[in-house]
Amino acid sequence: QVQLVESGGGLVQPGGSLRLSCVASGMIANDFFMGWYRQTPGKQRELVADIPNGVLRSVRGRFVISRDNSKNMVYLQIDSMKPEDTGVYYCNARDMSENYWGQGTQVTVSS
Repeated sequence: QVQLVESGGGLVQPGGSLRLSCVASGMIANDFFMGWYRQTPGKQRELVADIPNGVLRSVRGRFVISRDNSKNMVYLQIDSMKPEDTGVYYCNARDMSENYWGQGTQVTVSS
């Protein structure tokens, strides 16, 4: 079974940047959707970016999702960070019949 592990989270000041990474322990076919979700206290987990669809409109221009198939990884670059970017970011891989989740990485934006 595919396992996903996220990394790259941390504490960042407003205006700073982070690059989140997700590596899959098993090979993921090119037709899998790869995405990033975010969850904050009191809110449902929400999709912020995926491939092939891109990023949520509200974060367009600051968030960039990319995929490196040779390394079996997906990334989320976050620039010009704001406090509302705070949350636990989860990597996700899915196709018609399978759905995999990572354990999440904490992102905190605070001065």
